[in-house]
Amino acid sequence: VDTRDDDYTWSQPYMKNRQVVVTLTASGYDGTADLAGKKIGLQAGSTAESAVKSKEAFYNTVKDSIVLIENNIMALQELEAGKVDAVVMDSIVADYYATQKPGLYKVLSETLAEEEYGVGFLKGNTELRDLVQGALERLAKDGTLADISNQWFGSDVTLIGK
Repeated sequence: VDTRDDDYTWSQPYMKNRQVVVTLTASGYDGTADLAGKKIGLQAGSTAESAVKSKEAFYNTVKDSIVLIENNIMALQELEAGKVDAVVMDSIVADYYATQKPGLYKVLSETLAEEEYGVGFLKGNTELRDLVQGALERLAKDGTLADISNQWFGSDVTLIGK
């Protein structure tokens, strides 16, 4: 549960996402059970931390070896350098970087958490929210959102109009 939910006026969710674990393909790790006691990198302040904590069995095996890192790009650099054994991050980001360096990263099949993205506005600013929501709905209806999603993410991860 995001503590910001009540602090903003939100659009309807426009995209689905998951929190996943990324390792190096050469590591041989196949699931979270293989990561017991290993160093797990997380972007500081991201939903990755709450996702790890939500999987109690996994969390209990890695809680003493979690490494908070400034951002996901740096986390992947730490993974490549061998400073962490895995990174927990958004599947959208993980899948993108996996396509940029084919064969280097392995996104484990387990999902730690599912989430939806919306656009946040100043609390009470329904006028701007409604304008943006209308634009998103038009882009969904004419197929533009799906086209953009497929181009950048390799699949349609959008939610509007479905």
